[in-house]
Amino acid sequence: MTVYGNFPGSRPRRLRTNPAMRRMVAETRLDPANLILPAFVREGIDAPVAISAMPGVQQHTLDTLRKAAVDAVSAGVSGIMLYGVPTDEKKDARGTAGTDPDGILQVGLRAVREEVGDDLVVMSDLCLDEYTDHGHCGVLTADGRVDNDATLERYAEMAQVQADAGAHVVGPSGMMDGQVGVTRDALDQAGHEDVSILAYTAKYSSAFYGPFREAVGSSLKGDRKTYQQDPANARESLRELALDLEEGADMVMVKPAGPYLDVLAKVADSVDVPVAAYQVSGEYAMIEAAAEKGWIDRDAAIMESLTGIRRAGAQMILTYWATEVAQRLGRA
Repeated sequence: MTVYGNFPGSRPRRLRTNPAMRRMVAETRLDPANLILPAFVREGIDAPVAISAMPGVQQHTLDTLRKAAVDAVSAGVSGIMLYGVPTDEKKDARGTAGTDPDGILQVGLRAVREEVGDDLVVMSDLCLDEYTDHGHCGVLTADGRVDNDATLERYAEMAQVQADAGAHVVGPSGMMDGQVGVTRDALDQAGHEDVSILAYTAKYSSAFYGPFREAVGSSLKGDRKTYQQDPANARESLRELALDLEEGADMVMVKPAGPYLDVLAKVADSVDVPVAAYQVSGEYAMIEAAAEKGWIDRDAAIMESLTGIRRAGAQMILTYWATEVAQRLGRA
């Protein structure tokens, strides 16, 4: 081969020559502290129940939830986001199990706080969908529409009981207009000024939530397109972001993560509060299913997907692989 002068004079490959070099110059790093574990606690079971569409994920008993929290702490995971799964007979039109101090989510919150104290940031999903017999995230009008302002009243009650049960952070996720402000006021009035709000700022009406419906035993018929954000829109997320910050959000989130990395990057570039992203059930299930068939390298795909979310600007990532990945990072 004929070489002309110093061509090519610039050789980026020099910085990729071996693992130590690549690690040294890496622009994006994953750390266990970036990770939050979503977990489901189910009422009325005496053994954990596997979620068929999410291999390796289960609906917990109180005992296995406690163990999952301890394992997360040991691995260096920062937080755990809890979802309650009540028995079907506890569901009603107003989701009253969600505001019952002895409802399954509140019981789960108390159990985790008793087990790990402040060693793990204990978070709670603040939404009615798990507790309503119609499966929507709010109270319905007579003609079947979600009543925004009536739902806000229920969210205020939820915020108070979740904080009373020990949540460090509440996550209003129903995409009701004004939900962050109502939650902040309710917490402050109840003497919970120190409880933080993780706002589900850009929560899209996504096909990638499918397996989650099984995980929480959803009763939903139809869809949530009248309140969750349209996947076609990006600028709209910045409007939602401005409103959430004005109303007092301490942290903001984009959900799902992988299909909305552009939105995540826009949000991260626009704020000076911590930004989270939720790698949702469908994202998890696709990688697990493809890996089970031998089509992809499971571990490499997991790490690549999380690195992409981190690179787009998420400081915190909710992922069902949180403990596993944190353990792997700790061994690296």
